[in-house]
Amino acid sequence: MRTSARAPGSVRLVRMHGERALVTGSTAGIGRAIALAFAAQGAAVVVTGRNHERGDAVVQQVTEAGGIAHFVPADLRDERACTALVDDAAERLGGLSVLVNNAAGGDARDSTVAEITTEAWDAILRVDLTAPMWCARASIPHMRSAGHGAIVNISTRQAERASAGLAAYVAAKAGLNGLTRAIAVEEAKHGIRCNTISPGYVFNDRRDADLVPDRRAVLEGMHLTRLGEATDVADACVYLASPESGFVTGVNLQLDGGSSIARGRTLG
Repeated sequence: MRTSARAPGSVRLVRMHGERALVTGSTAGIGRAIALAFAAQGAAVVVTGRNHERGDAVVQQVTEAGGIAHFVPADLRDERACTALVDDAAERLGGLSVLVNNAAGGDARDSTVAEITTEAWDAILRVDLTAPMWCARASIPHMRSAGHGAIVNISTRQAERASAGLAAYVAAKAGLNGLTRAIAVEEAKHGIRCNTISPGYVFNDRRDADLVPDRRAVLEGMHLTRLGEATDVADACVYLASPESGFVTGVNLQLDGGSSIARGRTLG
């Protein structure tokens, strides 16, 4: 078990040297930014998702920069696929010390509680809550063997400040926040930490490609600072996954430009 991140007065040049990480949903967006940040800080990384072309592109970017990365496709809707993914990642990397549960969404349409179908509810919870549990359950034995571990769950501000029409997503992410606390309590004795990051609105290249200036101004005004970027989440994730946060477990980091503490400029 690691007792401290570094000796007093020392300088950590590569913050995740020696860490072996699996990042789900890492072929694009926030997950891609996390995988690239981990590799840049010295971690060996397994990238996963269902799009081979995008996954291979992330791996190529890491390896061309001198890092270590592998792409392992997986459908996280399947329990056996989640277990196989974790075991494959551990085999490729020679162990596993970091898990980031970033993958989210599903093929079903979310809705209000009054209108959502059971099929849609089950599909969204399976990807956003059950799959992270499956991945954590499979990862914990590898982390125990390593003598330390860090699990970071990517949640959302929606879990605390819900929007109408996202009933399953809100419920799943609220459950993920609770899962974080349960893992933190249960695995502390094994040197395994578990924390949550809850981003606010984060700019997405594909979703926001046609973002008009007026709409962008509204979104920016919801925050006290500025619109979030994927790299903001990645930077926070590096901290929570590295030995630097060795005294931090069970927390939910509100990474939202201050919008969780005050009404933004456009809301008055």
